[in-house]
Amino acid sequence: MSGRAIRVLNVAEKPSVAKSVSEILSRRGGGGMRVRNGRSRYNRVFEFEYMIRNQRCSMVVTSVTGHLMELDFDERYKRWASCDPATLYQAPVRKFVPQDKLDIKTTLEEEARKCEWLVLWLDCDREGENIAFEVIEVCTGAKNNLNIYRAHFSALIEREIHEAAQNLVRPNKLFADAVDARQEIDLRIGASFTRFQTMLLKDAFIIDFGEERNLVLSYGPCQFPTLGFIVERYWEIQAHEPEEFWTINCSHTSEDGTASFTWIRGHLFDYASAIVIYEMCTEEPTATVINVKNNEKLKYPPYPLNTIELQKRASRYFRMSSEQTMKVAEELYQAGFISYPRTETDNFSPNTDLTGIVRDQAEHPAWGPYAQRLLDPDARLWRNPSNGGHDDKAHPPIHPTKFSTGESNWTQDHSKLYELVVRHFLACVSQPAVGAETTVEIDIAGEQFHANGRAIIAKNYLDVYRFDSWGGSLLPTYTVGQQFIPTSLTLDSGVTRPPPLLSEADLLSCMDKAGIGTDATMHDHIKKLLDRCYATKDTNTRFSPTNLGEALVMGYDDMGYELWKPYLRSMMEADMRAVSMGTKTKSQVLEACLQQMKACFLDAKVNKAKLLDAMQVFFQRSNRPQGGDVNQGAAVRPCGACCESDMALRRTPNGAFMVGCMRYPLCRNVVWLPGSISEASITTNICPTCTPGPVFMIQFKFRRLEIPPNYDVDHLGCIGGCDTILRELTEICGRGPRNNAGAGRGQGATEAPRSTTSGTHSRLLSCTNCNQTGHSFDDCPSRFVDPRAPQPTPRNNGRYSDQLPCRQCGGPCVQRTANTENNRGRKFYKCQSEDCGFFIWEDNILDNGLGRGSGRARGRGTRSAAAARNGGHGRGRARGRSSANSDGFVFVTATGEPVSGRCYICGDPSHFANTCPERTRLVV
Repeated sequence: MSGRAIRVLNVAEKPSVAKSVSEILSRRGGGGMRVRNGRSRYNRVFEFEYMIRNQRCSMVVTSVTGHLMELDFDERYKRWASCDPATLYQAPVRKFVPQDKLDIKTTLEEEARKCEWLVLWLDCDREGENIAFEVIEVCTGAKNNLNIYRAHFSALIEREIHEAAQNLVRPNKLFADAVDARQEIDLRIGASFTRFQTMLLKDAFIIDFGEERNLVLSYGPCQFPTLGFIVERYWEIQAHEPEEFWTINCSHTSEDGTASFTWIRGHLFDYASAIVIYEMCTEEPTATVINVKNNEKLKYPPYPLNTIELQKRASRYFRMSSEQTMKVAEELYQAGFISYPRTETDNFSPNTDLTGIVRDQAEHPAWGPYAQRLLDPDARLWRNPSNGGHDDKAHPPIHPTKFSTGESNWTQDHSKLYELVVRHFLACVSQPAVGAETTVEIDIAGEQFHANGRAIIAKNYLDVYRFDSWGGSLLPTYTVGQQFIPTSLTLDSGVTRPPPLLSEADLLSCMDKAGIGTDATMHDHIKKLLDRCYATKDTNTRFSPTNLGEALVMGYDDMGYELWKPYLRSMMEADMRAVSMGTKTKSQVLEACLQQMKACFLDAKVNKAKLLDAMQVFFQRSNRPQGGDVNQGAAVRPCGACCESDMALRRTPNGAFMVGCMRYPLCRNVVWLPGSISEASITTNICPTCTPGPVFMIQFKFRRLEIPPNYDVDHLGCIGGCDTILRELTEICGRGPRNNAGAGRGQGATEAPRSTTSGTHSRLLSCTNCNQTGHSFDDCPSRFVDPRAPQPTPRNNGRYSDQLPCRQCGGPCVQRTANTENNRGRKFYKCQSEDCGFFIWEDNILDNGLGRGSGRARGRGTRSAAAARNGGHGRGRARGRSSANSDGFVFVTATGEPVSGRCYICGDPSHFANTCPERTRLVV
């Protein structure tokens, strides 16, 4: 025995467990127990002396309150408007101690600095192991050389606690990793889908559930498949069409009693066939006994009790919700009356003292006499419990750990649940019930009928397990060959009935079978469905979906996804088990699951119209602006202005594309895109040049009629500043959507900013005005030609003929001859496209030498060609409907198309009457 006492810090999962463990261990220490307050007033500190394997220990026991840490996104991703929900699949997450648990953290750090050992008394399941490593992280942060152990126990009783203290083990990191993986998957999937469907639907429809403006349409990877079970059963009922059937019933009454015989065919849906067979039986009604079977039947007791069975049976027997069942069971466990209530195990280990548990109940006034019979060898009532085939290697099945006839602070639910646990345990160590079953088969006109009867020989476990029954009726005595005339022989009709709504026990069975959730979390998923108004539960504990729940499932079902089906989640749960067993790593599971669910999420965003259509079946549209459409878009890059959010691709109500900060109006950083864009979508390509990144590249599609012919309509561009083509098209086409009506009336807009293209790029790119290299559009000499200077003579004898492309759409122009009174014989060029109104006189080209596709008309002046290329976006304003200004330039609409019409004085289409030279002569 060591002379120096080792100081040991013991941490339990709850204050009540810390108190119970301390009381049990301190009684053997002999020195009494001291209690003091920790930093948290709810988590006291207990001190006493104890021996661990002949080593003197000064024990310090305190507690946490469940999970010490939370997992969440970094601060910039927490606000719903801070980012595109799709980015949450790769956004950084962190695990931290929340504000309300900092006092507990401080207590652990202070006590750890003074101790040499750390013993963890957390619940012995995966969740408890994860909490253990949260405590380890805090304590080793204060003192990194702690010797760390784990205490495994299943009940707060002396035998269990002392055995755990003397057989300490090391914590299991694999169990903790499995929980970490599940937490991260649930956080990313739940947050992304919850934000998506809430922002899309909440403002689009009038949803009358509580505070509508604070409504959150949550999505959970376990919650939604659970809702799917309810909706699927509801749809089965709604789709059921009753169908009439007919059956023949026969009964015979004798001195020994009455036997009811069932037609071996069951029933027929064809009335004509049924009536023919019935008439045959009535014409020859004599019944002949063709077979009599006498068999011994056994009704076996239930398997040992695990968590799922506890919840199902409490719901079935007492109509107690699964949430209330687990709450009461946890209180009974913490008070030491039952073993740990969260277990998958349904078989007892050979080392369990089963007779000792029965002996503890021998004095109970209700089931004590039965317990005494079990312990009597002469009664031959004892039977070792059956093996249910499940063992979580952490806890035994749920069983009583302390005798009680009822405590003063117990409610009826406490008494009922304790009784269920005790009677279930006594039943599972009992012999099965024995019955004698008789089957009689008769023949009437070739049709066979049968009757069953049962007599219970020995009730055995049924004597104590009052929740089970094994009914049956005795049959009169029949012998083979015996004949009789039936007392009644009737043709009865009925209709098929749909299956019932799912009860809570049924729903738990569905979840258990599909692997949705764990034994410790299933009741939470059911409660969330009720809290979120996705489902309701009636007085018979049967579930129906609400309109909201049904609409959400219908929407995702119409998309073709099975997000409401259990398959995806059951695969995830299997992956968690693989992590806990070491066959898969945490990173492998995270990568595979999140990649799969992100693909589903992106598809759901594309097909969101299905969700809107499904909601419209049940809810009325609202007039509020929809946050999920205009205000939110896919993230393109981090915002360099506020550095707290992403910039997202958006489309304004008038059709313009822009990239703006998602914190608007707090941050007004924006990048305007060319007004000629018809489609824009973010790709997964990342620009290698622009910072801060990542800057996702955008696939643009431009309207051909609104961009110069030497630009492609499809362009993969970057809004980070490196894309010269995008800048040039912004300069040429202007910003925002095209508005033909406004420009047609001469309502000019602010001139587009000058290009910021560097000199290097100017030398490499061709000029969009004259198609020559070596300079940019801004520096093009032809934009500043002096009309009085001699001009070069065009080739082809001064005719452009087929060499002249349309400056609006890029197509070929055809030469025509005017036939009006004032311009008869004058040549002009016109675009062959019916949708394009481009027109120019041949002599305008020859006189001004503007090159191909110039839109200049006759006259003087050097108004900026950029204004013409931008569809008239210049400083000047045209009056009336003039198509050419005083400087001789053709007026065009905001889409770059020339205004139709001609001068009413001279008939020239190059100008209107307000600028006509003939008008001046007439005035003079």
